[in-house]
Amino acid sequence: MLILLSIIGGFVILTLGAEALVRGASAIALRLGIAPLVIGLTIVAFGTSAPELAVSLKSALAGNSGIALGNVIGSNIANIGLILALTALIRPIQVQSQMVRRDIPVMIVASILFWGLLLDGKLSLFDGALLTTLLFAYLGFNYISSKSAGNNEEVDTRPQHPLLSLLLVVTGIAMLVGGGILFVDGAVELAKTLGIDEVIIGLTIVAIGTSMPELVTSVVAARKGESDIAIGNIVGSNMFNILGILGITALIHPIAAGGVQVLDLVVMLILALLTLPFARSGFRIGRREGGILLAGYICYISYLVASA
Repeated sequence: MLILLSIIGGFVILTLGAEALVRGASAIALRLGIAPLVIGLTIVAFGTSAPELAVSLKSALAGNSGIALGNVIGSNIANIGLILALTALIRPIQVQSQMVRRDIPVMIVASILFWGLLLDGKLSLFDGALLTTLLFAYLGFNYISSKSAGNNEEVDTRPQHPLLSLLLVVTGIAMLVGGGILFVDGAVELAKTLGIDEVIIGLTIVAIGTSMPELVTSVVAARKGESDIAIGNIVGSNMFNILGILGITALIHPIAAGGVQVLDLVVMLILALLTLPFARSGFRIGRREGGILLAGYICYISYLVASA
């Protein structure tokens, strides 16, 4: 009963946290004259990636920073193959031209750069500094271009007071982190109780559980008509995972590439590349594209489980 309460309670907290984060972030975007897409690529994306950052930093401080690689690669694969797919299946996602012209290509370049930096067998202090610098450069460029372009979109402005909007964002992020932990802990305990192998638990339940903040936030945003925040959250999370999480972690402790399979990197890059033509086709990612991405993700997970 306690395990089931942990799973159900975690999911409820995740849903409420996502609602608060999307509502607060939308209001902040309008008040500051920043496009909701930029908010989705930054505040929302970073907030939903908080669990991955916490895991990577904890691993680095414990001298176990190699875990960060699997964390980031697995998260990036799930973000597109599972989260973007399910969000599009629930409600097709409208895509702005900026996302096709700039943000998705930047995500692809970041993925290729990540692979290139791993060729020497590790992410060094220099690599970490490079990735972190590129993250701040991207954020600065996004903010400046958004302010110069202006924001004329109709956004739900409630609550009006900026402090309340900020409180919603902070509370939403905290609830996403807490709800994600509850959900994963409960799911893992349930799987162990049912006698499911720990390797399968790690490859499936934990991987999906740590991606729950992105999933719930994107679905909530899409259902509220905030497509920019929905897809911005996914693309922004992938970029933050590589440039931010790995960059910061490598600055603390070099990351060894041992244990990373070429297949994992190939799948991550293929999914990133597929996002571009899917988004460019009619500037929307529909249920057909979502089905293709989800089928690919299921095949990948099935292969991992069979190999294990």
